[in-house]
Amino acid sequence: MPPSDSASAPPPGPSAGHSASTIERGSFCLARCTCGWSGPARRSRDLARTDAAKHLATP
Repeated sequence: MPPSDSASAPPPGPSAGHSASTIERGSFCLARCTCGWSGPARRSRDLARTDAAKHLATP
């Protein structure tokens, strides 16, 4: 019996082609992505990382 369509590989996740990182600029930290997106400047590194994670999670 041939495999059904449901057995095919899942589509790539929303972060396919995106790679976010954080950079520091003085006393601020901000998230940037290879797609050109840039998050707001934050004093908290954790918030900048959260911004990056939210960006990667959105389609």
